[in-house]
Amino acid sequence: MMGTLYVIGTPIGNMEDITLRQLETFRNVDFICAEDTRVTLKLLSRYDIHKPLVSYHEHSGREVADRITERILNGENAGVVTDAGMPCISDPGENLVKICYEKNIDVKVVPGPSAVVSALAVSGLNTSRFTFEGFLSVTKKQRFEHLESLKDEKRTMIFYEAPHKLNSTLKDMLEYFGDRKISICRELTKIYEEVLRMTISEAIEYYSIKSPKGEYVLVVEGKQNSEQKSIDINDALKQVENLVEAGEKPVNACKAIAKEYGFRKGDLYSTFCKSNQEEDSSDE
Repeated sequence: MMGTLYVIGTPIGNMEDITLRQLETFRNVDFICAEDTRVTLKLLSRYDIHKPLVSYHEHSGREVADRITERILNGENAGVVTDAGMPCISDPGENLVKICYEKNIDVKVVPGPSAVVSALAVSGLNTSRFTFEGFLSVTKKQRFEHLESLKDEKRTMIFYEAPHKLNSTLKDMLEYFGDRKISICRELTKIYEEVLRMTISEAIEYYSIKSPKGEYVLVVEGKQNSEQKSIDINDALKQVENLVEAGEKPVNACKAIAKEYGFRKGDLYSTFCKSNQEEDSSDE
């Protein structure tokens, strides 16, 4: 008789955030697929559970997944966990579930805490509609394309971020989204849990003097109706010119108009400089 794959949630920080059903499932499965076996072993040992662990992480190939599914097809029940929270969400377990469905293996869920939903719940932002965007790419091109695709997103957006990249991410968000409300959730359910509710520019200022520590979930306000003022690049340039004529520096004028109407500051500034050069050439 074929076995079952159980997708099992685990605590996101506080080890006491575990359910009776999760513990029962851990005790009943034949083996557990873990992102980091050391982390999972620590959790199981706390509750005196002893089960064989199989390493299954982002670098595990199809061969590893096939060995796991072969065991399930032969009648063993398996659990899959991540280091913290619900597996298979922005997580290597996603591929294992897909392969199980390819092979008609039954997959059941044993739900647990989620950093995404927990952060959203305490964010103070709109929770009725949201989109989870995971980690932004470390590759600049992909990172900027991702942010560009979201600049008109009306739903609340949720991102994961590491401490060493937080400052650059906040600056990129300000560039693409403008100065929106943001909830910065750090170390959720742990001893040093902290939730900061501010604007993106205030967050940049805050972390310019305070070093980021811990893992972060960023909850960003979606584009508001008041932001929906739509003008083309020529109208935007006219407004830049008006500010410059009033005494504002070109770079600051471009920054202000880009922020108000959703343009990229760099694009607006380069277009403004180019148009001024063309005017100077025509006057000669």
